[in-house]
Amino acid sequence: MDRRDLLRAAAALPLLRAALPDEAHAQTYPARNITMIVPFPAGGQADLAARPVAMALERILGKPVIVDNRAGGGGGSVGNAAAARAEPDGYTLLMTLSSLAVLPEADRLFDRPVAYEVSQFMPIARVLADPTLLAVPASAPWKTAQDFVEDAKKRPGQITYGSSGPYGTLHVAMEMFANSADIKLLHVPFRGAGPALTGLLSGTVQAIAAAPGTLKPQVDDGKLRVLGNCGAKRIASFPDVPTFQELGYKDVEMYIWAGLFAQRSLPAPIASRLREAMAQVMTSPDVLRAFDTSGSLVAYQDAPAFSEFVATDSKRLIAAVKKIGKVE
Repeated sequence: MDRRDLLRAAAALPLLRAALPDEAHAQTYPARNITMIVPFPAGGQADLAARPVAMALERILGKPVIVDNRAGGGGGSVGNAAAARAEPDGYTLLMTLSSLAVLPEADRLFDRPVAYEVSQFMPIARVLADPTLLAVPASAPWKTAQDFVEDAKKRPGQITYGSSGPYGTLHVAMEMFANSADIKLLHVPFRGAGPALTGLLSGTVQAIAAAPGTLKPQVDDGKLRVLGNCGAKRIASFPDVPTFQELGYKDVEMYIWAGLFAQRSLPAPIASRLREAMAQVMTSPDVLRAFDTSGSLVAYQDAPAFSEFVATDSKRLIAAVKKIGKVE
C-alpha cells in the first residue's frame, strides 16, 4: 500500500467508526427500557393512543415501553420540545397530536422563542385520525348545533369552551367553527384534553371540541351530548351527528390525529426496526379492540405516507392559525 492509499484509509476510519455504533445499536436495540412521551395528561386522545400501542410494542420489542405524560402546559409544546431534545437513540419516542405543527407557528405569532421545530422529528407511524366533535353537557339547553349558534349570537363571548391549551388541536377546532358561524365564544385553556373534559363535566366550561374516543364513554353514560362533527363525513361511532359541512359551515374541517415520532437523526436501522414493530402493533387484536371500544378506528400509516400526510395537514392547520390570529 503506498502513502496515498494509507492516507485515504486513515481518512476513512472516522467515518467507519461513526457508522459502526449505528449498526451495533440496531442489532441490540432495544437493550433497555423505552420512554414514550405523551405531551398531555391522561384521558386525552394522545394518551388513548399511546397506552395500547406501548403495551403492544413492549411485547414485540421485549423491553418495557413506559408512557410518560409530560403535561407541562402549552398545548403539548413542553412534551414535544422534550422529545425533540432527547438523544436520537430510539429510547425516547413521542406520541403526539396534530397540534405538533401548529404550536411553533403560534410561538412565532406571539414573537415567543420557538420551543421546537417539526423538522426535528422523524415520523414513524400514524395511529389514529378522528374528526373533532362539538360536545356539551346533556343538561345543556342546546339540542342542535343551530341552537348553540343562535344562543351564542345573542350572548357574544359568554359561552365558555375548554381546550388542551392555546393553539392546541381543540382550541383551533373551536375557533375554526366560531369563525365560520360568526360567533364569539370564551376560551378557557386547560393543561390537556382530559382536564378540559373534566371541566366540562363539572360545569366549569359549557362546551368542548374533542375526539370521539374521549367523548364516547361520557355520551354513552348520558352525561354529554354531541352537536356536530368537524370531519368531512359522519362517523360510525356517532352516525346521527351531522357534519358542520352538512349544516352549511363549509370551511370547518378538523381532525385529531395521533402519531408516533422519533428524532430526525435517529439511525436508519433503528427507525426501520420501529417501523416494522409498529406495523405489527397496528394489526394486534388487543390494540384494535382497545381503539374500537373507545370509538376511535385505527388509521395506520407507515412512515412515508405519514410524512406526506403530516406535511399536507400541517399546511392546512397553519393557515387556520394565521386566520384565527392572536386569540387569547
